[in-house]
Amino acid sequence: MSHWRTDPTFAMCRELVDGAELSSFAGGPFDVRAVVAGIRPEAKDGFLLGEIPWERFPQGDQVREAVHLLHTGDSSGRTGTGVVVGMCANDMRAAAVLAVPFLIRIAADTRHPRRADVLAEVPCPARARHFGVASRDQLLLHRGDIRHDALSDDYDDYGIEVTGYPAGWSVAAARSAISADTALLQPLLDDPDPVIRVRTAYALAVADDTDGKIRAAFGVRLATEQDPLVRAALILATAEATRAHPNAQTTTWMRERWRDRTEMPEARLAAAIGWLCLTDEPAPTDLRTLTDTLTTDARAHTMDTLPWLSAAAGSNETGLQRCVRESLHPEQPGPGTYDDPWTPGN
Repeated sequence: MSHWRTDPTFAMCRELVDGAELSSFAGGPFDVRAVVAGIRPEAKDGFLLGEIPWERFPQGDQVREAVHLLHTGDSSGRTGTGVVVGMCANDMRAAAVLAVPFLIRIAADTRHPRRADVLAEVPCPARARHFGVASRDQLLLHRGDIRHDALSDDYDDYGIEVTGYPAGWSVAAARSAISADTALLQPLLDDPDPVIRVRTAYALAVADDTDGKIRAAFGVRLATEQDPLVRAALILATAEATRAHPNAQTTTWMRERWRDRTEMPEARLAAAIGWLCLTDEPAPTDLRTLTDTLTTDARAHTMDTLPWLSAAAGSNETGLQRCVRESLHPEQPGPGTYDDPWTPGN
């Protein structure tokens, strides 16, 4: 981490620590939102990596190298995968955001051997402070003021990254980058690989859907989707998009989905979770019965492959089980985390 102090953004972050107003840097060379917005379409499509100011942001050189390896291939066996997700796990998103337009194009290339892995990295910079979040009031929620149509002047609910960089700026820039390329992502909802379809839904769920077109695309795919996990993913993605852009009809539709006995159990559970996140209404008895009945250990572990639920999981509790417990049975204590050797009682 010490070498990040040589990055140009350190001067900005130091000034912020010393009391400078964040708004004074909005739209400038170290505002990753402005940098992403300024990337030419020709640079994205042509992988003109030299046009991108990677060097302005912490570990930008590593991100550029990862994108280069993914795009060109490398005989040494290095692939470039894992760099973006690793940086996000370490709460360093600013430079990772710059990779998003290029990762989308690689994932859209049906000939690329690592496209599923690449697609999994696309939404990582667009999500923060979501691990372990399973409560009804916080799950599927896009936090803070990170509007796509304006440069926010203040810190938001995302706080700062470990480098001192405003995390909300990174998240907003990543969502804008995904929003700009939904035309490349939406066709992947029809990809033959169900893993691609799930990961595409997860990526599109963070895009700006003010006009409802992305939510409509989820519905079109759902009409023919036969894979139970993909159906669940499309429903969760619909709920997330709707939570960002409320739509009463979709909330009603979500209730109909979990009440539909002909629907697949995984999809009914996803709809139950989605409905709980979209309304403040008390959970009805039939919803409680449904979730308690369908949430078997086997199904819960299978559904943990869905990125929403894997992020919500605890050390000794699947994401589905945790969502059900925190949303419907908040009085119940969670399981002990005895995998930690420093936990009392070990």
